Amino acid sequence: MGKINILDEHIANQIAAGEVVERPSSVVKELVENAVDAGSSRIDIAIEEGGLQLIRVSDNGSGMDADDVEKAFFRHATSKIASTQDLFSIRTLGFRGEALPSIGAVAKVECLTSPDASGLGTKLVIEGGNVKAKLEAASPRGTDLAVRELFYNTPARLKYMKTIQTELGHVTDYIYRLALSHPGIAFTLKHNGQTLIQTLGNGDLLQVVAGIYGTAAAKSMLPIRGETLDYKLEGYIAKPELTRANRNGITTVINGRYVRNFAVVHALLQGFHTLLPINRFPLAALHIQMDPTLIDVNVHPAKLEVRFSKEPELIQFIEHEVRALLGAQRLIPAAGLPQEKRPREAVVQEQLALYRPQAAPSERASAEAAPPPARPADAAASGGYAASGSARRDAYAGSGSSASASPRREPAPTAPSPRDAAAASEALLRSLTPPAAEAAPALPAFPKLHPIGQMHGTYIVAQNEEGLFLIDQHAAHERINYEHYYDQFGKPAEASQELLVPITLEFTAIDAAKLADKLPQLEQAGVYLEAFGGSSYLVRAYPHWLPKGEEQALVEEMIEWLLSEKKQVDIAKLREKAAIMCSCKASIKANQSIGTLEIEVLLDRLAACRNPYTCPHGRPIVVSFSTYELEKMFKRVM
Repeated sequence: MGKINILDEHIANQIAAGEVVERPSSVVKELVENAVDAGSSRIDIAIEEGGLQLIRVSDNGSGMDADDVEKAFFRHATSKIASTQDLFSIRTLGFRGEALPSIGAVAKVECLTSPDASGLGTKLVIEGGNVKAKLEAASPRGTDLAVRELFYNTPARLKYMKTIQTELGHVTDYIYRLALSHPGIAFTLKHNGQTLIQTLGNGDLLQVVAGIYGTAAAKSMLPIRGETLDYKLEGYIAKPELTRANRNGITTVINGRYVRNFAVVHALLQGFHTLLPINRFPLAALHIQMDPTLIDVNVHPAKLEVRFSKEPELIQFIEHEVRALLGAQRLIPAAGLPQEKRPREAVVQEQLALYRPQAAPSERASAEAAPPPARPADAAASGGYAASGSARRDAYAGSGSSASASPRREPAPTAPSPRDAAAASEALLRSLTPPAAEAAPALPAFPKLHPIGQMHGTYIVAQNEEGLFLIDQHAAHERINYEHYYDQFGKPAEASQELLVPITLEFTAIDAAKLADKLPQLEQAGVYLEAFGGSSYLVRAYPHWLPKGEEQALVEEMIEWLLSEKKQVDIAKLREKAAIMCSCKASIKANQSIGTLEIEVLLDRLAACRNPYTCPHGRPIVVSFSTYELEKMFKRVM
């Protein structure tokens, strides 16, 4: 006898169930997607014990007649594909025709369905893949599918199920995604009788976001819209102040189908470039429409992964739209409640004229509420520096005192003598030379700030008519320097200078061999190395504008980063990393006192940045307290 056997239908369905029905959430996914494809406007999901005891999905869709209801449980039975050409133009969520027979093979299923509003329908009962009953029954239009005792006849599969809360988490996560994918459908999810999710189905995506993530998150969302010849993008993305510790807050929907696609998520994150702290991710719900012929959804058993035929164009489009939207916003996080439009007819505490002794001149000067005027005398004393407002704007550039990226509180140093303090201030002003390239024009959204003073040698205190602002001086200077150095690294050939005495660097034999292949990338950043025998290299040249005293350390850090990259190095990424390294080294540090003139220059230069809201590491530069919040704190308004 031959060795090849044709499997019977029951065994084949159980094998298919192993691929399609992985856990209770897989059943929920298949049944709910069928309900969506049936044109339902309301879908109710009820589960018990994480879905292992009961999964019930009821909809008001098109339903099935008596002939189709049993046929739907045959393998490869589907109403969504009729020819080979249909595979290349998928417009539905489910299409393989394996879900219902796979579910029926490992559970006890009851299907009640009707294609019209006559009140009559068909009831089909299946256990372990065998039809137990088929009869007429009263039924509204739509389908009610109940799946009980999942994996009752495959105990090995049941043994590997996780806890009820884990399985419930997978179900709720998927219904979240589906609700965000189809805001026009009213979804209800109940577990053991308790309502977990309920959406209105009125088509308002922001309302769904509020229902899932909360009203505070919804208020932080920004609408995004864009369109090209091939793609249409709609949805919401959160401001950078609202982040998550993982990518679970990102939902991408392609032609109504929730998908996981690394390239699309990466494009979104690139749009947030330098606006997010390290290892933090945004909230986003993106809907992308495209011609179905441009996407292949038949590359994953669960249809969660897709392949695009014009992926580079799509990635560039998403990144551009996200970057453009965020670039037009004022991204200053409020320290308290957002300032909303409100009537000013509030209860206001009367102001009393209180007597106080006449203050000394120095005390009066420090107590002035108005912003400090320009100080031409100070400018003249610093060698004509900052003779006008525009000159001050151009003064804060790429070099200064070194600082760590995460400043820590240090003991206050001994107060310097007046002569030493004046010399230090003059040296700092001299170090803030204009950049080689013109600074970008100030963004209209960035507020004009009037400095009040400095707090703890770390935070600049400023004000305007809107309220009070705190600025992290190190983060602000780091952003200024980052944009300066990023532009400089874009033209390294013009700035690279040969060293009279080359710097010798020693490496391990393995790293030295790797470095030989990385030399062209270093040269594109203006750093020239030459093999010096054994495991040594000579640094022959580097850009002259590297922060003074930090040149060797920066070259070594660039080389370490290059050696750590396993993939082909993108020169743009190297340019960015080098700019971040330089900006951190060259920025003023925390616990460093600076004068009013330096503060004014810093704020003017910050306002001229392309992105004045976060440092290159994504940390916020400015936080605000509205005047209304301050009045509430002091009970001036009730």
